[in-house]
Amino acid sequence: MFQGKKILIGITGSIAAYKTVVLVRELVKQGAEVKVVMTSAAKDFVTPLTLSTLSKNTVLTDLFENDSWANHVMLGRWADAMLIAPLSCNTLARMAHGLCDNLLLAVYLSATCPVFVAPAMDDDMWHHPSTKENLKKLDSFGNHIIPAEKGELASGLFGDGRMAEVQTILAALQSYFDSQKELAGKKALITAGPTYELLDPVRFIGNHSSGKMGVAIANELARRGAEVTLVLGPSNVSVDEKKIKTFHVTSAKEMYEVCVEQFPQMSLAVMAAAVADYTPVNTFSEKIKKNDGNLVLELQKTKDILKSLGEIKKDRQLLIGFALETKNEVEYAKSKLKDKNADIIVLNSLRDKGAGFGTDTNKITIFEKSGAATTYDQKDKALVAKDIVDVIVKNIYA
Repeated sequence: MFQGKKILIGITGSIAAYKTVVLVRELVKQGAEVKVVMTSAAKDFVTPLTLSTLSKNTVLTDLFENDSWANHVMLGRWADAMLIAPLSCNTLARMAHGLCDNLLLAVYLSATCPVFVAPAMDDDMWHHPSTKENLKKLDSFGNHIIPAEKGELASGLFGDGRMAEVQTILAALQSYFDSQKELAGKKALITAGPTYELLDPVRFIGNHSSGKMGVAIANELARRGAEVTLVLGPSNVSVDEKKIKTFHVTSAKEMYEVCVEQFPQMSLAVMAAAVADYTPVNTFSEKIKKNDGNLVLELQKTKDILKSLGEIKKDRQLLIGFALETKNEVEYAKSKLKDKNADIIVLNSLRDKGAGFGTDTNKITIFEKSGAATTYDQKDKALVAKDIVDVIVKNIYA
């Protein structure tokens, strides 16, 4: 059921931690790759040795262990889902108020994956107004709360606050992953990265695009069940999803040829690459030597890939383009939506700090053919990709 899924489990100080031992075993048994982060208090209830044996991974408890740094940022990016079970009243309060005084909280605050929590506490603590308020905060942050159940508690009382059973937690995770496959059966074409237009064997005309945004969109589409074909210009960005079919190209001409060939069989296409608008008329076979005079280059227009796809687009297909502008951003984005026969244009401006080429973040506005326009706050590009794919899904099933 969880074959290939990466699950990061956080364990806090609660007697309910004994259930997490069974949970880890079940996830691994069902094909998941599991990593575990524990608070110091959690070690009083279950041992790291037990969990490392079952998960087949080293259990982390501190930011600094054995003279090495536990990279909490990469842990939060590695996982397909993070599950904190049990979630104690103490850690709940810290999460609700953004505290970061242990490794588990550092991972939580830097996680880009969905976060699930399974609270566990005594009945009176569960019903306390502050607990209810903290749970509301976690819910407002977008976390998935697996409610506590009624049953026998560690205090000997019978009431609410018992951590959900293992099968209930597994079902909640499975339900989430199933819901993320809303693009199953859809074929998606993505372009990413720059193009290089050769001048001679050692020089080219290019741009500063890293390919991070386009690759993030390709990864997100694949995670949601789409069959993804990525046309990637020169880039060092790695593709996370192994099922993505990747064409590596260099020039605008090569990217155009692959896209035109692949597009007719696609359900949607996202043109996120920074394609060169011009290419040299002549390419020198030998390295151009420096001399006393000026060098004059004659350039010709490259073929407009987005416009070309818009001209052959069928009613069943969705076409998404990008607009990177430095002035009159909204005007250019809206005109591009119409002129290219696109369904969605994603605008980012180089005037926005933390947006554009080479950064790990982006700030976008999405314009839709329906007239809708939505502006998003600056986010990590993986989260921006989720916003873009959410809009794509909405348009597909509109």
